[in-house]
Amino acid sequence: MRNFTFSSLALISLYSVMLADSFGQAQPPPPPAAPILSVYGAVARADADGAAHFDLEMLRALPAAQLETTTAVTDGVRRFDGVLMRDLLAHVGAQGKTLTARALNDYAIDIAIEEFDRFDVLVAYEMDGEPLLPSDKGPLWIVYPRDRHAELQDIRFDYRWVWQLRWIEIR
Repeated sequence: MRNFTFSSLALISLYSVMLADSFGQAQPPPPPAAPILSVYGAVARADADGAAHFDLEMLRALPAAQLETTTAVTDGVRRFDGVLMRDLLAHVGAQGKTLTARALNDYAIDIAIEEFDRFDVLVAYEMDGEPLLPSDKGPLWIVYPRDRHAELQDIRFDYRWVWQLRWIEIR
């Protein structure tokens, strides 16, 4: 009898969901897309696990910025679209002096946060109007305005162009 009751309740629940759907009642929203960037450490705005997670649409909702520049790994001038790193850090309430940018392949580099006040550094999600893909530097790439500042054409800055960016730790 218990099995019959449980099965009956399961069917009634399924029927209620189907019935609500057929009358156009609101269903729960789909879960957000998987995060492509997590910012953690000394941040004021974080979720339950202590990090601020972003999917692409959340990043696109931040103030957009555009940058045209050459890179050390592509040909010619490229146009990048994304969000300024300083705007992203302000959005999460970053409270540190240094960040560690880490890529999908675990490449990591420390960058002084004050650089993002001096330069319009972009967290790019598009290059030349096309989404950056993991197979080609994406989904996110830290891009410096190297053509605007002679000092940024130094190899020490090229190491800071983290492609396939996935995590940022604020310290």
